Amino acid sequence: METIGTWWMWAGFFVIVLAMLAVDLFATGGGKSHRVGFREAAGWSAVWVGVSLGFAAALWFYLDGAVGREVANTKALEFLTGYLIEKSLAVDNVFVWLMLFSFFAIPLELQKRVLIYGVLGAIVLRTVMIFAGVWLISQFHWLLYVFGAFLLITGVKMWWFAEQTPDLANNPVIRWIRKHMNVSDELHGERFFVTREVAGKAVRYVTPLFLVLVLVELSDVIFAVDSIPAIFAITTDPFIVLTSNIFAILGLRAMYFMLAGMADRFSLLKYGLALVLVFIGTKMLLIDLYPIPVPISLGVVAVIITTSIVLSLRRDARQRAAEPVKQS
Repeated sequence: METIGTWWMWAGFFVIVLAMLAVDLFATGGGKSHRVGFREAAGWSAVWVGVSLGFAAALWFYLDGAVGREVANTKALEFLTGYLIEKSLAVDNVFVWLMLFSFFAIPLELQKRVLIYGVLGAIVLRTVMIFAGVWLISQFHWLLYVFGAFLLITGVKMWWFAEQTPDLANNPVIRWIRKHMNVSDELHGERFFVTREVAGKAVRYVTPLFLVLVLVELSDVIFAVDSIPAIFAITTDPFIVLTSNIFAILGLRAMYFMLAGMADRFSLLKYGLALVLVFIGTKMLLIDLYPIPVPISLGVVAVIITTSIVLSLRRDARQRAAEPVKQS
């Protein structure tokens, strides 16, 4: 499949990713039990978005000089649209992480290690799935229609079940682990496994933090299945697909800690994400009949997400104003 990516562009991208991961894991205290506050998380979120926009600008300048303005504009817009879509859909993943940590009562300072593995797992998983998807689409063009129908149905289901909360207590994965493994009732710092002496024998137990890690990785798989087909509605260029996806993922940890204390204020965002999936699914189904231009796709997605955020904040403000004032 055709791509703008040369060997040195791929190499440069992977160097940037490794550097960003190193900064995220070490410079921001990723290896320590450290409570990340809103201000710190917002600052790092701005850094990750800035690096992503800088990459888009560098890509545009290079393509403008190498192959012309038209290609540069097209590819830069594809990157930005893909990045916005993946970043938006990643918010739903963040909300699921918040629910998991809340259900298992994991303190904020112990969540970082799980999120590190979650982000690393998501990068590896999506890289494999993207290259597999690119190859499949290059061999079977009709798969785009399958992806489109899948996204359309997923969007409708997300809208329909937006207010429902998953029953984690009866989650089949957790039930299987509890049935086949010894599970500790309490946390042991950042440890996933502990050893206890039972009847004179050393017995290994998994901690609740391990259960959360399993569910976080499982959620990565589920959301990758939703989000990766969405990017193919914008472009099938492997370089653009992978770079926009990975850059969106790299800032997930900072986004999580930024939203940790205010997720309930975005009550309508899930409806916006559902509309994005419906729009992207429709775009894929119309790809050979009426290809919707990338600038229009970027505008539609931006308007949907912005509107859902604004309406969520207004709704939250009205609800807070309607609450009775507590007497001291």
